[in-house]
Amino acid sequence: MILEQVWGYHHDTFTNVEDVYIRYLRNKIDKAFPQKLIQTVRDVGYRISES
Repeated sequence: MILEQVWGYHHDTFTNVEDVYIRYLRNKIDKAFPQKLIQTVRDVGYRISES
């Protein structure tokens, strides 16, 4: 959904663009804090949550 909404890509199982950008976001947002906001939801995607 991120790829489609942000860059207009349709899901392609052979690309890691989404993983790369999530890693960039995690480095900017979560790296310095013990509580991580960006969470991986297995078989669904990602979510931002304080818990």
